[in-house]
Amino acid sequence: MKFKSFILPTLITLVYLPGKAQEVSFKTEYLGKSGYYYLPPGEKPREKIGDGKGSAMVYQAGVNIPLSKKLNENNRPTVWGIGLGGAYVSLKNKNFADDMVSEIMNLQLGIYHQRPLNDRWSMRANVGMGIFAPNTDFGKISFRNVLVSGGVVFIRHLNPNLDIGGGVAINSSLGYPMIFPAVYVKWKTNGKFDVNVELVDGLDVSAGYEFDNRFKLSYALEMNGQVALLKKDGKDVIFSHQYIVTGFRPEIKLGEKGLSVTGMVGVNLYRPASYNERTLKGMFAGNNDYYFSISPYASVGLKMKF
Repeated sequence: MKFKSFILPTLITLVYLPGKAQEVSFKTEYLGKSGYYYLPPGEKPREKIGDGKGSAMVYQAGVNIPLSKKLNENNRPTVWGIGLGGAYVSLKNKNFADDMVSEIMNLQLGIYHQRPLNDRWSMRANVGMGIFAPNTDFGKISFRNVLVSGGVVFIRHLNPNLDIGGGVAINSSLGYPMIFPAVYVKWKTNGKFDVNVELVDGLDVSAGYEFDNRFKLSYALEMNGQVALLKKDGKDVIFSHQYIVTGFRPEIKLGEKGLSVTGMVGVNLYRPASYNERTLKGMFAGNNDYYFSISPYASVGLKMKF
């Protein structure tokens, strides 16, 4: 199975899994210009696609709003809430013989619920819908651009620092309901030096050092992405844009109210961007491994925790 064939349904599913409760976040990302390549099946070397090059700017925002919350004797919450999120991507592509999507708009709304089942287990469930479009013109939005999603994950609290879980997620990315596996991993060490691994809203792996209660510096690896649903050559297709980035990530806390500024400077390791047919066969096709090569990466963001 191709790596991209796995992460495409995973990314569509993960946008509905609520992350850190009571948090508002904004983030701007820059992915530098690089060449466009095709990776053939088997052991064949990659092939450069003409003089095609591209860069991207990504703007993201999200908020989780708990409607009710209470803690049990183990300090684990029972929460009902609403999650809102959005992303806009501007793709600066040049010298492409075939049409490429130049912008992506993703808007999501979901309801989530989390509750402890006993001392060792918790459950998280969600249902939501979103708009995944290749433009920002709401007059051109149709039912084709809408996805419905839901899922449930059961989480095992192995120790105070490690939670793992699994379950199922359902979405309509292929035009009809499909069931995908859902995975939850959260591991964090404590102290001045900490390691954090999260597969919740995407992949986030970091090792950091807290110099004081205001400044922390980490080295991190992140995976994220966006999708657009559209019609191309008379067929319903998914244009997927994903990226794996790594670099140094500073975080500066401002004041005592939970406001912080974050950033990252590093490299984009892998940025697949291509069309897949909205069919089960198209999802796992072996001829869609087109990607932009390594390029500079930078981001800056703002987070407010309540």
